[in-house]
Amino acid sequence: MCNDLHFIGVIPARYQSSRFPGKPLADICGKPMIWWTYQNAKKASGLDDLYVATDDQRIESVCNNLDIKTIMTSDKHTTGVERLAEVASRITSDYYILIQGDEPLLESETISDMIQLVSSQDINKDLSCVYTYKTQIHLPVDAVNPTIIKIATDLYDTVLLASRSPIPFPQTAMNFDYYKSVGVYAYPLPVLKNYYSLIKGPLDKAENHDFMRLLENQVKIKAITYDTETISVDTPKDLERVRRIISERSNTPPPCRLIDRGRKSPFSDLRRAA
Repeated sequence: MCNDLHFIGVIPARYQSSRFPGKPLADICGKPMIWWTYQNAKKASGLDDLYVATDDQRIESVCNNLDIKTIMTSDKHTTGVERLAEVASRITSDYYILIQGDEPLLESETISDMIQLVSSQDINKDLSCVYTYKTQIHLPVDAVNPTIIKIATDLYDTVLLASRSPIPFPQTAMNFDYYKSVGVYAYPLPVLKNYYSLIKGPLDKAENHDFMRLLENQVKIKAITYDTETISVDTPKDLERVRRIISERSNTPPPCRLIDRGRKSPFSDLRRAA
């Protein structure tokens, strides 16, 4: 392990969501959604610090009242990675773990495992690579949901394409699995330093998500298979599902992790390919 690496956790949060205004402050069992995400992330091992990055004083005020560290960023950003890049220009670290603020069910171990992955001596030599997870889609409706980013990778877990559409298209075979992105991403400092200079290409303009800007500018993304279940809150209906799950968990012991400890490490394929 490279023990001298530093990791900063960043949870981008904006109030003016087109699909769900005020989403970070949506109530879940008496606490705003951003509190749940922050508390889960705070339990992760390996983070040197953790911030909510926002451009809205309402979010900053609520976070301050709940002892959540915040950093105010520009209101001109259109994506979470643009906000992350500003944080990287102001707070120095080796890697920045972007944690989606609208996934309040995300387990702290998912973040800890990402830090362990990036810290591995044999893969850390590539500081131009972004790391993330992919997890299998089990519900057919998720495969066609445009708010869920689907990922297609090569045989060595390098992302070939990310899309809001189902990919690949089943032209001649059905014996494959669809995968979606999980809301934890590790960005090395050199990538974020150059992020504002990356050209916003036609695929990025069409799909409108961060992966396409990276891929169109030949920035490598590794997406490691990781067995977990999260719910991204994109609509009030999603919020109701999360409220129900958290309410049920408060009355029962927390569920076991979804990773089967008897299976091979989710990091082994990446280490072999590096």
